[in-house]
Amino acid sequence: MNRSRLQSVLDPFLDRVPADTEFRLVGTASAVARGVPLPAGDVDILMRRRSDVDAIAAALSDLPCRTAPTWLPEASQYFAAFTVDGIALEFSTVEQPADTDTLECAGPGPWEHFDLVDLGPRRIPAVSLELRLVTELIRNRPERFKPLLTHLRRYGGEHPLLLRAMRDRRVDPALQRHVADQLSAHATS
Repeated sequence: MNRSRLQSVLDPFLDRVPADTEFRLVGTASAVARGVPLPAGDVDILMRRRSDVDAIAAALSDLPCRTAPTWLPEASQYFAAFTVDGIALEFSTVEQPADTDTLECAGPGPWEHFDLVDLGPRRIPAVSLELRLVTELIRNRPERFKPLLTHLRRYGGEHPLLLRAMRDRRVDPALQRHVADQLSAHATS
């Protein structure tokens, strides 16, 4: 999925979301929105409140519904999904307690660490790329974390947040060193 396709999938949501609704673009789509070349099979949106999930589901009721708003106890999520242009548009709360602000989708992290990303004529709040990178490091998916790291080297980022998130999330120490070395090599070149 490229940025243009992402925009077309997000448009129905963005056209209908009330202005006072707090949300964050998360997952791989948050990287695609910034131009990171990654495959994205769906679009994930984190919502602040269950009532927002319900409101958006009602607003999107003319689209094919994959999952009506429902509580997923195993994931601690209030979740809904629709299909837009053949792509799953998923939105949910994540209601897990967190004692750190370095989680991509839980606790205060996504609400405190985000960027407003230009996508077409709109600016959308997307979770910080540093928190997204740590998710991929934990999943040990080099095909995804390498492009994210390349993007951060090229365009900069909040390296202290990334280093703290890797420590908080207990990323393998060798991988932490590799990431830190990659970032410091760029800073000195």
